[in-house]
Amino acid sequence: MAVLTKQHKKIINYLIKFSILLLAAIFIYKRLSDNTNLQNFNQLISTLDKNKVKVILSLIFLLMLFNWLLESLKWKFLIAKIESIRLQKAIESVFCGLTWAVFTPNRIGEYGGRIFFLSPRKRIQGAIAMSVGHISQMVITNVAGALALLWFLFHFVITNQSLFFAISFVVFVFCSFFILFYFNIHSLNHLLNSIKPLKRFNAFFGVLNSYNSKELSKVMLFSLARFTVFTTQYILIIHLLIPEIPFYQVSLLVFILFFVQSALPSLDLLDIGVRSMTATYFFSFITHQEIAIMASAALIWLVNLIIPAILGSFFVFKLNFFGNNS
Repeated sequence: MAVLTKQHKKIINYLIKFSILLLAAIFIYKRLSDNTNLQNFNQLISTLDKNKVKVILSLIFLLMLFNWLLESLKWKFLIAKIESIRLQKAIESVFCGLTWAVFTPNRIGEYGGRIFFLSPRKRIQGAIAMSVGHISQMVITNVAGALALLWFLFHFVITNQSLFFAISFVVFVFCSFFILFYFNIHSLNHLLNSIKPLKRFNAFFGVLNSYNSKELSKVMLFSLARFTVFTTQYILIIHLLIPEIPFYQVSLLVFILFFVQSALPSLDLLDIGVRSMTATYFFSFITHQEIAIMASAALIWLVNLIIPAILGSFFVFKLNFFGNNS
């Protein structure tokens, strides 16, 4: 069996990095080159007070940076069980993961973007640790979204009281399941090890046993803080374009938007279509300004996913697929 020389590995490293950057660039260009919703957003803000627009857009951008800083802190905390990394490295790996995510289904590339910043022997464990963080975010999204959906059904859809109570019970069970599952995540390790073909990976799944309730609570707080940040972004931009909608209604409908998005398979670059259609449908119950809602969703997509993916492209060069990253 042929063994790759150091020079061969170096060439392959560069080819993979170039391919990642090329794919990301193509996908981003295709989605930005003819985005009607972003064009509509420019038209909408052209009629507003310029200073107010600048302040709101600046706040949304700063919140984006704060959002990914929180995710970097969460990642650094989770990975500390496996390998100690500096905050700078955590930030670089998070942004690099976002570059991978834009052209991979369900953001699966985000795992690759992060774990290749770790030592080779720690990468599988790193992916499992990262899953713990994603599960905590999913719990927040699902619980908040399910409760918001219950509010939505009560106010706009259901008129039968018995049906509402039945759905409320289902929502209670649904939320309880996710919370209990998360705080007993070690049980997932036992479940995976009970599957014969997976027993050989026991050493990797053992990471799930290393987080106690206090540590899981801290991870959950990071996820809750992130959820609050990107909800605030939506509130700011929608209030700028449609100031008559009450904050609490915007918040609850945004919770539903996140909930529906998390349940649908997607590609980051196509996600704008899902966001726009979902937002338009639910917000149509409280406003007829469809264009403003779609424009808001497009702006948040641009700020939270596309700009970070572009920033992350600079860190792709730091990846080393065959060894440690300096």
